[in-house]
Amino acid sequence: MMIETLKALILDFQEDRIVTGISRHLKIDNISGKATICIGVRRCGKSTYQFQLIQFLLQCGISIENILYVNFFDDRLHSMHQKDLGMVTEAYYSLYPDKKNSQTVYCFFDEIQMVPGWESFIDRLMRTELCEVFITGSSAKMLSTEIATQMRGRALSWELFPFSFREFLDYKGIEKTDRLSTKKRLIVQKAFEEYWQTGGFPEVAGLDRRLRIKIHQEYLQAMLYHDLIERHDISHPKALTDLAYRLIDNVASMYTVNRLTGYLKSLGHKAPKSAVSNYLKWFEDAFFLFTVKLFDASLTRSNANPKKIYCIDHAFVTSITSGILVNSGHLLENLVFTALRKITERIFYYKTQNGGEVDFIILDQHNTRILVQVSETLVNPQTRKREITALSDAMVELKIGRGTIVTRNEEEQIDIRDGRIDVLPIWRFLYNLADR
Repeated sequence: MMIETLKALILDFQEDRIVTGISRHLKIDNISGKATICIGVRRCGKSTYQFQLIQFLLQCGISIENILYVNFFDDRLHSMHQKDLGMVTEAYYSLYPDKKNSQTVYCFFDEIQMVPGWESFIDRLMRTELCEVFITGSSAKMLSTEIATQMRGRALSWELFPFSFREFLDYKGIEKTDRLSTKKRLIVQKAFEEYWQTGGFPEVAGLDRRLRIKIHQEYLQAMLYHDLIERHDISHPKALTDLAYRLIDNVASMYTVNRLTGYLKSLGHKAPKSAVSNYLKWFEDAFFLFTVKLFDASLTRSNANPKKIYCIDHAFVTSITSGILVNSGHLLENLVFTALRKITERIFYYKTQNGGEVDFIILDQHNTRILVQVSETLVNPQTRKREITALSDAMVELKIGRGTIVTRNEEEQIDIRDGRIDVLPIWRFLYNLADR
């Protein structure tokens, strides 16, 4: 019965029209002998991205018969166990016996983590069959830190995030050009204002505010209960939930484990420091909240200093937060963080020798250091002096000739000692960042 069900699922997919959505800007390199695994926060578009990969293969001349796609979240497979996974290839080759060991089969497995012990099946499949394997899974049971261990080096993980601004422009049908006419600039700026309100989760694009808030809040509940509380069998679920809301209320702000532990204690929770540290690690594993450390040659000093917290999506924050502590400046900084995080994991904040702070120093794939300061406006003379001084001091100390200040609407160039600071409005910063 299971084999017949699998055969039906395989054929149903091959006969259905593939819905690929908006093309994503994630470019993966498929390595022979390694499974390609796409990970990311819930509802960021991982399954749709898998369909885009399938569509690409079809456009390259691969026959649909060479595509083996199974969604293990299908309720007809709810009773499948590890010992049954071999039936997947048995069902496929019973449909196409001439392809076994003679043609490459492209295996796409969605939500395969629904079947415990799936790792050994994938390992055996890649050792014994002529195939390429692509996997997506919810961050509840398939995290980058676990895949490396479970797959014993037979997998490469790729991160997918909610829409970047450039991908949002694709959704709006706005083509990127090297030069912006006045009309095109106004169109891009208008699109950014919508992106500022809606954020990057694909499902909420184009929805009104009420529905967007409701969907974001449902996302949060799914993340907390399925990706964290249920997954880790947390003994103090209310403590974890209260901590999550606290951190969302304080995006782009400093935290220490001691202060967070004290906050939970003030609410009557008995979560120890070790539990709080675990909660923070699990938040990041689920691609939900992110920690940024101080940039320092000493790992000990970097870990000992306060850290900053950011969320996966700025509009998600506005749908969740109480609004008491979060302001538009914090949201702007959060948006810059998520844009940079799509480029690299190596993001830090920097303290100058004079005590100034630069919001971000990143190391790109070439180990080039890039300094980015975020300030909603430089209109106030004191704010302007503080932000420029901190950034210019960091440029001198780190021997970096160019820095960037991202603002809400302002644009200028500032020449300093041995370098230059580019002041950019957020829409232009994001528009240009896609080329980096």
